[in-house]
Amino acid sequence: MSTIDEAVDAAFDPLRGRPGIDRAAAVVSNLADYGLIWVVLAGLKARRRGPDRRRAVVALATAGFSSLIVSRAVKKAVERQRPDDHLSAAVRVPSSSSFPSGHTLAAFCTAFILGETDAGTAANVGFATAVAVSRVHLRAHHPTDVIGGAVIGSVLGLGLRPVVDLITPGSKGRRGLHRQRSGVRGMARDRVVLEEL
Repeated sequence: MSTIDEAVDAAFDPLRGRPGIDRAAAVVSNLADYGLIWVVLAGLKARRRGPDRRRAVVALATAGFSSLIVSRAVKKAVERQRPDDHLSAAVRVPSSSSFPSGHTLAAFCTAFILGETDAGTAANVGFATAVAVSRVHLRAHHPTDVIGGAVIGSVLGLGLRPVVDLITPGSKGRRGLHRQRSGVRGMARDRVVLEEL
């Protein structure tokens, strides 16, 4: 793990100390702090009453609680020290165990659960990746902390997303799942007809 950390950290070194890049990393990291960006996104999705509002609320709550519980459990089990030379920037100074990156874990978990379409999920994952990069750039985490957070968060999010879709009938996510199943059934019927011919 130390070899990976050293190699990735060395690749980021030339970018550190550049005001524009440092500020951008701080902004992205702060947007992910306490899930701020995800609360705003869920609020936009929930601006109208109906099944999509229910899904946004359920998805945000599910992602928030699950990522918090898992992150705390893993941090307590690993107890890894954070990098000593945290980059000086206008971000909250972390004090918990370094592994996994809680910002990254929560970002990837929420990205998958809150996404209702392929395009929306891709955009969410893109921002989650930016969060992961920002945490390494700021030296808030070792690179392997961020990799671990991304993997754990992705697995958690992908596992819980079908559950959220199931308990929020009529939402876009649920409708998308229904269309996929209908498409599969339609293909199966077409195959049967062709075989009979």
